[in-house]
Amino acid sequence: MRWSNYYLMTAREAPRDAEVVSHQLMARAGLVRRLAAGIYTMQPAGWRTMRKLMAIVRREMERAGAVELSMPAIQPAELWEESGRWFKYGAELLRMEDRHGRRFCFGPTHEEVITDLVRRDVKSYRQMPLNLFQIQTKFRDEIRPRFGLMRGREFIMKDAYSFDTDEEGLDRSYQAMYGAYSRIFEACGLEYSVVEADQGAIGGSSSHEFMVLADTGESAVASCAACGYGANVERAEIGDLPRPAAAGDSADGDEPRRVSTPGATTVAEVAGMLEVDRALVIKTLIYETDDGLAAVAIRGDREVNEVKLLNVLGGLGLRLASAEQVAEATGGSLGFSGPVGLSADVRLVADESVRSLNGFVCGANAGDEHLVSVRWDRDVASVRPLEWVDVMTAEASDPCPRCSGGVLRISRGIEVGHIFKLGTAYSESMNCTFTDEQGRQRPAEMGCYGLGIGRTAAAAIEQGHDDDGIVWPVPLAPFTVVLSSLDPGDEAVRSAADGLYQELEAALAPGGFDVLYDDRRERPGVKFKDADLVGFPVRVVVGARSLRAGGAEVSSRQDGGREVVPLDEVSDFVLGRLRQHV
Repeated sequence: MRWSNYYLMTAREAPRDAEVVSHQLMARAGLVRRLAAGIYTMQPAGWRTMRKLMAIVRREMERAGAVELSMPAIQPAELWEESGRWFKYGAELLRMEDRHGRRFCFGPTHEEVITDLVRRDVKSYRQMPLNLFQIQTKFRDEIRPRFGLMRGREFIMKDAYSFDTDEEGLDRSYQAMYGAYSRIFEACGLEYSVVEADQGAIGGSSSHEFMVLADTGESAVASCAACGYGANVERAEIGDLPRPAAAGDSADGDEPRRVSTPGATTVAEVAGMLEVDRALVIKTLIYETDDGLAAVAIRGDREVNEVKLLNVLGGLGLRLASAEQVAEATGGSLGFSGPVGLSADVRLVADESVRSLNGFVCGANAGDEHLVSVRWDRDVASVRPLEWVDVMTAEASDPCPRCSGGVLRISRGIEVGHIFKLGTAYSESMNCTFTDEQGRQRPAEMGCYGLGIGRTAAAAIEQGHDDDGIVWPVPLAPFTVVLSSLDPGDEAVRSAADGLYQELEAALAPGGFDVLYDDRRERPGVKFKDADLVGFPVRVVVGARSLRAGGAEVSSRQDGGREVVPLDEVSDFVLGRLRQHV
């Protein structure tokens, strides 16, 4: 392909709304163009990268036994009502009506549609297992679309769905997809991590996220180098924390007593005023949920993980209660809530980390007062229901929950793939059943496997870039090689470059590589800057100077190394370089 005939227009400046590196560079390199908030046109070079990625995905999906199909993007509301998600999914679901007033949505995912398809056709255990996948445009009406393809409203996703007769079969399908995803990201040349994850709106019993590691990643990942444990911080567990220093007044016979703490509304202020370890100050936060008010008690030196808390409490909403709601539930003001004497209408949960703490300090549910020498068994659990739960946010250097002696580290990652064990959540609600070997009707065991195509391309840029532009891994580059003719008006240069272009095309194509011939009448500096910006892995330069030096100059985008290679050896030299990076 000749650049002069190709639609590739670069820009020196990034759009003002481009907040992250991938968005800035994709816009400047002529890969994407914004049409509306969170909606982008994939320009030819960007679409080439997407097609290369989709080819890798298709290859590994089929290798794992999945079969491709294509489902409608517009879905009838009745299916979503059957599954119970029409209202549960929230405002991100783009709802619409046709001219007859029938309700539809633009699919953000396809669990309902695939379940409807399979329940119509599959009647016997002999027809399973099944795994069906598609690569298709989705739409989620994000309240604040941002970061380009990282969090757009319209996006391309590969989604697959498995159907098995039992949990053992689901385990096998899940592991097959786990392996396929690992091979996909390895084939893309990306550094990634696999972590346990929260199921979110999809539901199900367990899930894993595939994270491309990058300093600019939007997700925090907790991992242990000693045993390999990894989890999204939204889900990460924590080992046993060291006990805090004793308060000195925790004897069994001590009754809780009120102490004056005027103006001390923070844990640090209370701990300093009473001269106790912050971990012995139990903070109690009051939340409003769709089912009423709930109180969560946690060590004063740690933070509540609201994703974990929402999973514990259930319902659809979770938000901190207002000052008026706190006063009604506790009789006190903000900053002085505690688990003792709460209204019976308030659900009380406490983090496991405080179960063994006695003689602790907490709010007295009265203005400017705290209680000391409080015991869970005597002063709280004996009076009202109390639930012990894990709602703590993991932090760096916390004990690993899986091994002895390991500690957690926190790194950043970009979620590019997410796999779920759905179980029978959808097959039961939508009556997707089959007849087993004993003639009984049973719901299918389902799995769901999503991979963001655009997100993966953007994540590759977040992981691979420098001050000059994109540094693509070879398999995802829109073109593997750029051939730059520096003096197209010079007959010798033009003839050498034209000949080399033909040779490179013939040599690279069998290996799955490709070349863009920069034959534009532009200054050498412009061509060099554009090549670095777009991020072609290998650049071959033909000019009067290189010909005098004996050939063409070949350079690597990744390491910056360059050397002059005789013209008749360039194709083999470039092919060898590329094979080293695939």
